[in-house]
Amino acid sequence: MGKVHLLSPRRQDHDRRGWLRGAPPPRLVRLLPLVLIAGVCAATLASHDPLDIGFLLGAIPPLAVLSYGPLATALLGGVVVAVLNIPAFQLNHPGNTDLLTITFVSVLSVFVSYVRSRRDAQLDLERTVAEAAQRAVVPPLPERVGPVRCVGLYRAAQRGTLVGGDFFDVREGPHGVRAVMGDVQGHGLAAVATVASLLGAFREAVLDQPDLESVAARLDRRLELDSASARYAELFATAVLLEFSPDGRSVRLVSCGHPAPLLLRGRQATEIELAAWTPLGLGLSDGGPHTGLTLRLEPGHSLFLASDGVSEARDPSGTFYPLTDRLAALADDDPAVLADRVWADLVRYCPAVDDDVTMLVLTPASPDGG
Repeated sequence: MGKVHLLSPRRQDHDRRGWLRGAPPPRLVRLLPLVLIAGVCAATLASHDPLDIGFLLGAIPPLAVLSYGPLATALLGGVVVAVLNIPAFQLNHPGNTDLLTITFVSVLSVFVSYVRSRRDAQLDLERTVAEAAQRAVVPPLPERVGPVRCVGLYRAAQRGTLVGGDFFDVREGPHGVRAVMGDVQGHGLAAVATVASLLGAFREAVLDQPDLESVAARLDRRLELDSASARYAELFATAVLLEFSPDGRSVRLVSCGHPAPLLLRGRQATEIELAAWTPLGLGLSDGGPHTGLTLRLEPGHSLFLASDGVSEARDPSGTFYPLTDRLAALADDDPAVLADRVWADLVRYCPAVDDDVTMLVLTPASPDGG
């Protein structure tokens, strides 16, 4: 049931950039050179008088560059030159078409297609590496961790990147199932190193720290050390940590400046009143966080965690996205679809989402294991 939606390069291309910004062109664009050739040929054959439309064929090689490699572009260029020299099409009369110009454009288009193909191959390689880095920093969640079913969604704000300043993870250790969601100062590639450092510290703390307060202190200490070596700015991050009981029927929460989770009871969404401590990296380890909150979970309850990229998104009029109200309307008997529904609704509400968006849905498994 559980899954994590770490958007792949291809899906991100189609969702965010479109074909004019690097995604593969739509089928219509690929068919346009062939349609144009067929249209010109059909029009000249249907007309009793010569038609001075051979200039249209000059657009075919440049159009081919958008969709085809150098060999296919050269082939289409050859077809254009051949059509101009077939008497039946009546395009070979002097003055109707400058054959040398068309030939030159075809050769130039082949060169441009070669350069574009090499560039696209390099971009595909870089996206593959980026996806591997994404999975290393924020790996896909398993469907279930101990007694907790997990669903996550991650969307980086910076165009062309797959990772950003948000992070989450769910791990099982000797002290139970622990989860974290956080938001690092900054966006994009500049925040990736800090995200990787915090997640590494969290995964170690899950194994050897006796309580959530100690886990938070470990993360804070890690960020303090990283900040000491930073050249320009003090590093900080907000985070909320959770620890589930062995049967998944209760959860303990500690917040370090991060928005509180929402508790879902069927179609009712309630914000948990969780006191927030100082963000990580600002000296939390010196005094330790406030005592966390322990919450009882009943069958059918779910916890919905989101970054401020969700709650602080605004519509064109400047109104914040009403997460609690919308969540109640979007809730479903199957928590696995909730993150997708919220994301789709968020994009409709605020088409220009300019912050990292992260969601995590955690649901205690039923006693029968479902």
